[in-house]
Amino acid sequence: MAYQLKEINEAVRRDALAFMEQCDQGFQDKVKAAADLICQRMKGSPVVLLSGPSGSGKTTTAGMICQELKRRGIGSHTISMDDYFVRQDPKTAPRTPDGEIDYESPEMMDLALLDEHFSKLTRGEEIVVPKFEFARQMRNDSMGTPLKLGKDEIAIFEGIHALNTRITAGHPEATRLYISARSNVLDGQALRFKGTWMRLTRRAVRDYNFRGTDVEGTLDMWANVRRGEKLYISPYKNTAHMLFDSSLPYEVGVMVCYARPLMEAVPEGNQRTQELRELVAAFDWFEAIDPELVPADSLLHEFIG
Repeated sequence: MAYQLKEINEAVRRDALAFMEQCDQGFQDKVKAAADLICQRMKGSPVVLLSGPSGSGKTTTAGMICQELKRRGIGSHTISMDDYFVRQDPKTAPRTPDGEIDYESPEMMDLALLDEHFSKLTRGEEIVVPKFEFARQMRNDSMGTPLKLGKDEIAIFEGIHALNTRITAGHPEATRLYISARSNVLDGQALRFKGTWMRLTRRAVRDYNFRGTDVEGTLDMWANVRRGEKLYISPYKNTAHMLFDSSLPYEVGVMVCYARPLMEAVPEGNQRTQELRELVAAFDWFEAIDPELVPADSLLHEFIG
């Protein structure tokens, strides 16, 4: 779907807070629909797989689904598939066309352990969820967390590769969800803001706020992130039982307050300067929104804090 710029700006000028609450309620309705689906399918499997590209809001969405399930008497556990990464031997690690280690590849993960854990949880057996220390680029087994699902409990595995058939082929009974910020903003028929720009903006702001990475660093990674999406993530989205859009019609008006100064500071020599300048210029089409107005339960807090 696409949003209309005129409708967004008119709603912001009329009553920004009411508009934001309406948008967030729309997303919460999608969360409820996901919870409905999980409840319908949990007798077949307690495993839920939540996938989506970078900047989609997987972590927050998983938490919102857990809260909705809790209200229905269903216990849930969210597991980051990042903890299933394995230390790679540089001699055998998957590589990008440029010869760099391909951190977007599913081969970076312990696929056999994931398969084993899905099977054990389905049989009601205990697993030990691993802990991967990214600072040391290694798994720390002493920090693993035991998990055994009880009656009316499910486990949500969230990660970019959650729907990859290398992982799901042996577990067709698992509930599969796909999330992405997908909607463009149009002005009539003219494209004003791309859905991929929403995810890049989210990623840039989050990386700066929480991961100690400036926008230049995010941009340097973005080409390979997008390459990985096309190879390893998007091809499997249509295997999901439910796809939903995590973009919020008001978010560009909020993110401009964070992203514009960060992006304008990027030197002209960056390889993605042209796209970045187009993105920054596109902010001018939107009415700015005071970030203090963002509702406390908004998905955007995953990125802005």
